[in-house]
Amino acid sequence: MEIRRAQFMGSWYPASENECREKIEDFIADLPQVKPEVKRIGGIVPHAGWVYSGKIAAQVIAALKKNNPPDVIAVFGMHLGPRHPNFIMASGAWETPFGPLAIAEDVAGQLAKGFRFEIESPDRHVQDNTIELQLPFIKYFFPDVRIVPIGVPPVSRSLAIGEAFVDIARHFGYTAKVIGSTDLTHYGANYGFSPVGSGPKAIQWVKNENDKKLVERIEAMDPQGVIDQAMENSNACCGGAAATAMAAAKSLGAEKSQILAYSTSCDVVPNESFVGYVGAIF
Repeated sequence: MEIRRAQFMGSWYPASENECREKIEDFIADLPQVKPEVKRIGGIVPHAGWVYSGKIAAQVIAALKKNNPPDVIAVFGMHLGPRHPNFIMASGAWETPFGPLAIAEDVAGQLAKGFRFEIESPDRHVQDNTIELQLPFIKYFFPDVRIVPIGVPPVSRSLAIGEAFVDIARHFGYTAKVIGSTDLTHYGANYGFSPVGSGPKAIQWVKNENDKKLVERIEAMDPQGVIDQAMENSNACCGGAAATAMAAAKSLGAEKSQILAYSTSCDVVPNESFVGYVGAIF
């Protein structure tokens, strides 16, 4: 089995199994309570380095562990604009500190027959942190699961890919769950986006206005609204991934969502340039 080598291991997150395990156990030492009406079918996670947003991502993926263990998890991500193609890794496995995480080749193969994808492989792929940063968490909490890594642009037609993933998983008799990877507003000179200047007023605007608009669409289980917000207000760097995960989760029966956590990189390292993060479960 060919293995895609991790490119952010040892920099954005630890390279050793023991150090990863210690970090994860620390991240989940105080798990938030999930409301009983939330089915834990899927979630939204951030993808900055673990020092910034690893705790949020770990807690969301840990929350997915309860209830039926999945046979396959679709991980939607990638920094894509509306004109970008879809991407899928259809074969092999992806390296993690806990061992390789296998691709669900049967599911990925069927999905690739129904939609136009750029097909990635272990030795031919785009460098991407949005999906890789989640994989050690997935392997830790679900050691036997297989994954389908998918990149989708922020356009309405992406939602059908999430729904088709669910149909295909059901066809094979698999229990499925879904994860959408996105960060929120990227604010400041480093990102070329500072509509309200700098300082405390900028942080408050991001938290209480710009990011809030996107978070409200997640809470409302509104995939199209997430795409619209991302395009109108630059408050999600992977709006297609988040929206498609939500569409897939709704196909799996999710009706309610819950925001588990929200923060910005300023909560770790204060800076005039900063990023918002949200963790949600549905």
